[in-house]
Amino acid sequence: MDDRPPNRRRAPGGFGGGRRKRSPSSDDPLTQDVAPETVEDPESVARGLCLRALTGAPKTRQQLADLLASRDIPEDAATTVLDRFTEVGLIDDAAYARAWVSSRQAGRGLARRALSSELRAKGVDPEVAAEAVEQVDDEDERAAARKLVERRAGSMRRLDRATATRRLMGMLARKGYNGGLAAAVVREVLDEVEAGADVDEAFSEFDEESALP
Repeated sequence: MDDRPPNRRRAPGGFGGGRRKRSPSSDDPLTQDVAPETVEDPESVARGLCLRALTGAPKTRQQLADLLASRDIPEDAATTVLDRFTEVGLIDDAAYARAWVSSRQAGRGLARRALSSELRAKGVDPEVAAEAVEQVDDEDERAAARKLVERRAGSMRRLDRATATRRLMGMLARKGYNGGLAAAVVREVLDEVEAGADVDEAFSEFDEESALP
């Protein structure tokens, strides 16, 4: 008798009965590279980036151009989108500059020189920046400087006049005020502070004398 086990048919695909693996084929979509047509249009990407940036706050054309360059948007696509946004009013450097000057002059007390410097740093054309800064006249600038000095002078009463003057002049210089205007305003305010201190002292002495029996 033959003791050999009966022949068994080997399952398709070798051991384990799995299916035989297919060799890669150029016709197999799973092995093909992604078609170039599926890459998103750079102008569409640029539009999306600009719209999202403008949602938070107004931006200058240069700020948006820098953003697109940082995202590797081709220059021709970026220019097309920026031109279109400018045409429909979504980019308006003149309006941006006027709003910036109004806000920074009122809120931070910046002088015209500092305002011009900030606008140039944001890519605003020098002529557009100069026109916006013309909103601030000499009286506006002097009033803003005086307000800044008055706000700080009260906390400097214990300092000698030379030290207080130096610190107040430095503050105004950092905000863009020229030396002549700064010196005049500081002198004017410190004179008033000292005069007020003399009056307070005189009243204090009068009150003490009146309290004597």
